[in-house]
Amino acid sequence: MPRLEMPRVAPLPASDWSEAQQEIMKPFVAQGRVFNVFATLLNHPDLFRRWLVFANHVLGKSTLDLRDREILILRTGLLAGCDYEWHQHIGIARNAGMTDDELRAVREGPAAAVWSERERLLLRAVDELKGDSHLSDAVWNGLCAHYDTRQIMDVVFTVGQYNMLAMALNTLGVQLDEGLAEDV
Repeated sequence: MPRLEMPRVAPLPASDWSEAQQEIMKPFVAQGRVFNVFATLLNHPDLFRRWLVFANHVLGKSTLDLRDREILILRTGLLAGCDYEWHQHIGIARNAGMTDDELRAVREGPAAAVWSERERLLLRAVDELKGDSHLSDAVWNGLCAHYDTRQIMDVVFTVGQYNMLAMALNTLGVQLDEGLAEDV
């Protein structure tokens, strides 16, 4: 799928933010960088504010460890053809301990030799959820051997959240941020 060369919905520059939008953006401004995804979603402040609650759970309060979450996110972004997610999460995945060989293996999927049984199950879960929005008994039972119920729910909702976000990013034409990690 080709990436849009121009945004359909442009990121809002800080000079155009209303007081309400400035309030929403405070945490991002405090971190010193406002990514295009956030400045774009700011075009719909009510949606953005409500989406942030869910996104913050998936990204920061999930029961999954960072590495597992990043495997899910990278594979979801890849299957959704979302360059933005892929590039945004390469650095995060590296910080979670993923090697460049593992990052490349995300493209190959669960058959790649680098994965543990548990990681293969995560990748299979993404493939199945993206394929028909359902986990087979084999993948469900495999996940149950490694994760508790809340963690499996977080697997499903992580894939769902990042699939939804990929649809929005691809459709709105959110452009890559400068300075992101190079592709592997």
